Amino acid sequence: MSIQSRKQEHVNLALSGKVTFREKTNGFEHYEFVYNALPEIDLADVDTRTVFCGVELRSPFIVTGMTGGYPDAERINRGLAEACDTCGIAMGVGSMRAALEKSESDPTFTVVREVSQRVPIIANIGAAQAALWHREGSLQSFVERAISMTGARALAIHLNPLQELLQPEGEPRFRGVLDAIAALVRMELVPIIVKEVGAGISGDVARRLADVGVTIIDVAGAGGTSWAGIEILRRNDASSVDHLWDVGIPTAECVRQCTGIVPTIIASGGINNGTDAAKALALGAHLVGSARPMLEAFAANGTDGVVAQIQLWELQLRQWMFLTGCQHLNDLRSSTILRRVP
Repeated sequence: MSIQSRKQEHVNLALSGKVTFREKTNGFEHYEFVYNALPEIDLADVDTRTVFCGVELRSPFIVTGMTGGYPDAERINRGLAEACDTCGIAMGVGSMRAALEKSESDPTFTVVREVSQRVPIIANIGAAQAALWHREGSLQSFVERAISMTGARALAIHLNPLQELLQPEGEPRFRGVLDAIAALVRMELVPIIVKEVGAGISGDVARRLADVGVTIIDVAGAGGTSWAGIEILRRNDASSVDHLWDVGIPTAECVRQCTGIVPTIIASGGINNGTDAAKALALGAHLVGSARPMLEAFAANGTDGVVAQIQLWELQLRQWMFLTGCQHLNDLRSSTILRRVP
């Protein structure tokens, strides 16, 4: 199967409703906010603005990388970019490998910068591919093309050993990934974000990344889309690998483990509403990412559906900040705001 066909199949399966985690959750149900009957602020005082890669965002949300590289992805990425521009938030694109291996620019990726010059765009390459390009001496040239193609302000390197292990066309070759990430950090082209794709980053992995200079981690934990599940459904021998469907670290646990190790934590993986987002921020995240819920909103109601979803989540975040007496996002990180429940 071509990479284009595979990318389209991934999107279709993500929208099918069949690829969520079966028993594992994002973990945020184990936490609740401590209600503050004396907040001493007005709702109008609540300020959700933050700065990401030198750009002020209206709220701490990112529509994280989903797709690109096949014809219909241009329509999807255009609509998502328009929504992010309207809402004043950041956006990631899907894996750019196929586009970077072609000589011409790919409109499914260039469209995001055509839509908006002010949305901070995150380009995206796979860790295994980065390691291969590093060994071949071509890493910098590929990365420069990815940044140029999207006008990116940051580059995400996605760690996906579980997905590569299970993907019928997978390439589970991860030797040298950390060296490639270290090389990217040293290039200082744009900030480097290291992210998972839905199975989570542990505190131990975060420390190894911090040791080579990584300053931004997107934990992309378990509880949302199971990319293991997507690849299992694509296999002819699904029953032999079905035991790996729910592999991963819940997002809330990833945030708890990684907080304080690098300066910026992005919480993604099963973020379903503004309450999840608020809890992630209270646990120590600086920004919150979401993919499938935004894709579903776009599939149902286009750009307007994504805008409505983001605005609802921002309202819910503002409500929780008011009810806990938090005027600014940094106030949410007080140890008295959130408590663990049985």
